[in-house]
Amino acid sequence: MSRSNRRLPLALVACLALPFAADAQAQSPAPPSSYSGHGADSLSRETIQKYAPKPLAPDVSRRIQQALDLRSPGGGQLSPDGTHLYFGWSITGTPQIWRLDAPKAFPLQMTGGEDRTGLSAVAPDGSFLVVSRDRGGQEDPGLYLQPAGGGPLRLVQHEKGSRAFLAFVAEDSKSLVFSANDREPGSYAVYRFEIASGKKELLVGEPGLWSVEDRREEGGKLRLLLSKALGSRQQEVYEWADGKLEPLFGQGETVEYDVAYGPRPGEVLVRTDKLGEFRRLYRWTRAKGLEPLTPEKRAEVAGFGLDRVRQKLYVVWNDGGYFRTQAFDATTLAELSLPAFPGADSVTPGSSTPDGRFVILGVETGTAPRASYVWDWKTKSLVQWTVPSTPEVDTSTFAVDRLEHYPARDGTSIPIFVRYPTGCDPQSGAPKGPCPVIVDFHGGPEGQATPGFSPIDQLWIDAGFVYAQPNVRGSDGYGKSWLDADNGARRLAVLSDIEDAATYFRKGLAKDGKAPKLGVTGGSYGGYSTLAAMTIFAGAYDAGASIVGISNLETFLKNTAPYRRRLRTSEYGDPDKEPEVLRKLSPFNFIDRVKGPLLIIQGVDDPRVPVGEAIQMHEAMQAKGLPSELILLEGEGHGAARRSSQVVQFGHVLRFFEEHLLGKKAATP
Repeated sequence: MSRSNRRLPLALVACLALPFAADAQAQSPAPPSSYSGHGADSLSRETIQKYAPKPLAPDVSRRIQQALDLRSPGGGQLSPDGTHLYFGWSITGTPQIWRLDAPKAFPLQMTGGEDRTGLSAVAPDGSFLVVSRDRGGQEDPGLYLQPAGGGPLRLVQHEKGSRAFLAFVAEDSKSLVFSANDREPGSYAVYRFEIASGKKELLVGEPGLWSVEDRREEGGKLRLLLSKALGSRQQEVYEWADGKLEPLFGQGETVEYDVAYGPRPGEVLVRTDKLGEFRRLYRWTRAKGLEPLTPEKRAEVAGFGLDRVRQKLYVVWNDGGYFRTQAFDATTLAELSLPAFPGADSVTPGSSTPDGRFVILGVETGTAPRASYVWDWKTKSLVQWTVPSTPEVDTSTFAVDRLEHYPARDGTSIPIFVRYPTGCDPQSGAPKGPCPVIVDFHGGPEGQATPGFSPIDQLWIDAGFVYAQPNVRGSDGYGKSWLDADNGARRLAVLSDIEDAATYFRKGLAKDGKAPKLGVTGGSYGGYSTLAAMTIFAGAYDAGASIVGISNLETFLKNTAPYRRRLRTSEYGDPDKEPEVLRKLSPFNFIDRVKGPLLIIQGVDDPRVPVGEAIQMHEAMQAKGLPSELILLEGEGHGAARRSSQVVQFGHVLRFFEEHLLGKKAATP
């Protein structure tokens, strides 16, 4: 539901003070969990049908449909000569690839069907596209080739139960390199695929969660810059050449590294927080190690990227959730002037052409969908290419985010973005009230709620709710102490940020001695936060809607996809070493505390949070006579992708909160 970031496609625990230590045990044992595995094969057809979504009332469905019509195409990638823009768009109801042959021209659809399809790359010679396609919501995408002018897809690799991701297309457009976990579910190998012959060659087969971060092609010799993930924020960096792996840095550490080759041979650009509180950009060489390139400040380098000729360096700053971009000469580091976009919440660069002349800039405000512009470094001209769609709605009237802070019980100030409907803002002078509040916790947990345009968020405003998105401890963008504050057993000390958000609104928005009603929601880790709010902190919120949320950390770690298990263990805790911590943090073990109604929505095919997490939570509540609804979305994974499923997901959350917080009885479909 909320928005977060990563690198650009360009190129305390010794003595814990537990906030709920006195109540660390459930009131009585929860029913035992017995599910196994994930995906549609882990449950019966009868169960899927039993929890199929009920039809929505026409009024609710209409509001969701109208919100989903407010959209814009993805940022996309330019053809090498800058005359065509290829981009993703879900206007058909499923994400597909489209093409513009001129700025603001009529888009041409390149791919179709019911499976989610995305653009991985445009070949350097412009002759073909590399396409990524998933089946349903399984998150097992395969790779295909398509002529740049359109036509049938040609299979590169798409195997059931494995994931394939493009690393890059060679400069001569004769081969590509990709990674896949087809040899071992919990490990990624690296392959080279020859376009003409279809021959696949194994480059890196050593076990590990490998990803190709960059490459150099010099004199016919290929070098790969690789990272090997050891945890959610732990990477080792290697270089591959002539079939051999050479360790560069990160070995034996527990540090986050985000890397790319620099403009000079032997030079690596590194984004890391190893040497400070906030992520900065560094230059690494064998002789000197890490040398800072960006200044130390209370803001994160959210991402960086070089054009393919390594002449221009783009750096994106995250200043408390607001994003701005700088460009530099990659060699001299002299700053280059980019066009200004006054009033924008975020300006971020996308891909550039192989020669670096053209670069895509994405611009977003709180009152307009994202627009993509193309900046021409040669002529210093800026042209808008994509045109957002806003049928029948004046988006200039949308509520915009206001950055506020609420106090945690230990005195820590927690940032939170809040949108107020007319008449509900306590700063407006004479607010009506108390207005009900929806608190939406982001996923991750290493995500970040950021300001920007969201028609789904506006639904809550139009319905009369105050809408709030906190960045509790564990969120990205506020330095590594904040980000790592919830790792493993540390989560016990900061989970109460969830309850403290409720206290903030109950006190701050009370009117004539009456507190507002509160709803809590979120997806993924936000879904876990919702379940924790309704169980561990029962009574803090009046109703909760969890989307693809974890109910039991032990069963989650046992059944999530193998490639996820290692990464999540470093975040939540080791089930073999810290089982008691996981039990104290699992909402499933606190079901007896529930005081309000709970809606649970889950994708059947989800490989991250197994569908069993939702079923065990709902059925345990039902066995105890507690109010719970469960909706299973068939053919969907970690959140709804198809438009029809999004209508169901958002529609039932809206229906649920209007019923339980506003007292509106759902109309009969």
